[in-house]
Amino acid sequence: MSEETPLPLPAVEHRILRRDEVEAKTGFKRAHLYNLMRAGKFPKAIRLGIRAVGWDSLEVEQWIAERRKQRV
Repeated sequence: MSEETPLPLPAVEHRILRRDEVEAKTGFKRAHLYNLMRAGKFPKAIRLGIRAVGWDSLEVEQWIAERRKQRV
């Protein structure tokens, strides 16, 4: 019997993404991102300051990967 070895995952830099980066990665605009977050269908933003939020890059990449798996 041969065991399949899992393919290595591409290295993803773990950092905080600002909204413009998240919009570019997902193709969604601000209002849609916030609607998805409210519905529990997108990773929650992290409060960075009084008027600043960001998203965990690994959570966003994982969310994108899950959507890709659903297509297949």
